[in-house]
Amino acid sequence: MALLDETDIHNKLKNFSGWNYSDKQIQKEFKLKDFSSALDFVNRIGKDAEAMNHHPDIFIHSYNKVKIIISTHSESGVTDKDFYLAKKIDDHNK
Repeated sequence: MALLDETDIHNKLKNFSGWNYSDKQIQKEFKLKDFSSALDFVNRIGKDAEAMNHHPDIFIHSYNKVKIIISTHSESGVTDKDFYLAKKIDDHNK
């Protein structure tokens, strides 16, 4: 995967609600109904991430909030693979 430059990243982010770019990664915080819903959401994300062999940083806090941080570690930044995973994550939150 080719590393995206900041202009490409910001252009792609226009198609994603709530995601932002900082420190060579994209991130978003989700607010779920309750702790059980947050755990279920994380487990669904985990299955996609494992299938892609592309693992985001995932944080559960305040019992119902999940923060996702994605970058392509091998490229030291953001690639199209990160946006593909972000789309899958957003689809799980519909």
